[in-house]
Amino acid sequence: SQSLRAVRLVSGLPHDILKEAHRMKSIVAIVGRPNVGKSTLFNRIVGERRAIVDDMPGVTRDRNYAVVERFDKPFILVDTGGFEPVTEDRMLQQMREQSLLAMEEADVILFLMDAKQGLTPADNEVAAMLRRVDKPVLYVVNKVDGEKIENEAAEFYALGIEGMHTISAAHNRGVRDL
Repeated sequence: SQSLRAVRLVSGLPHDILKEAHRMKSIVAIVGRPNVGKSTLFNRIVGERRAIVDDMPGVTRDRNYAVVERFDKPFILVDTGGFEPVTEDRMLQQMREQSLLAMEEADVILFLMDAKQGLTPADNEVAAMLRRVDKPVLYVVNKVDGEKIENEAAEFYALGIEGMHTISAAHNRGVRDL
């Protein structure tokens, strides 16, 4: 399809190219704990499978970039590895650093959480950190595959957020509304 050809993946984008691209398009970063569906959402928004998706944590470690031109306003989408606020694991620390860099360069942050796992202490810590960021943050609860889980997702309002989006990236439910 024509719209899918308008998407190109840019992996490991050099800083000078990123700065130039940033002048032309907004940057949207997807952040959240490991295995909440960040890469699935990235693929869904991009419109094709570009990021590796696996149930094993740590598959996405670096930032992945895609220029998305299939919606009204083109933007650069950034997929990140999992964000664990406190960990001794060296790989998880490096993934956290990549997530922090993505949040720093982003104009908008999508904070993705997992309805099936429920609200976790790590979600609370990331949300507290994001409240101090002077950027728009969309709070998104993923894996909401039905009415029962939709009702259970209300627990995420305990984060003290005003607006929350419930989606199922795997089933393309609510994604376009973002």
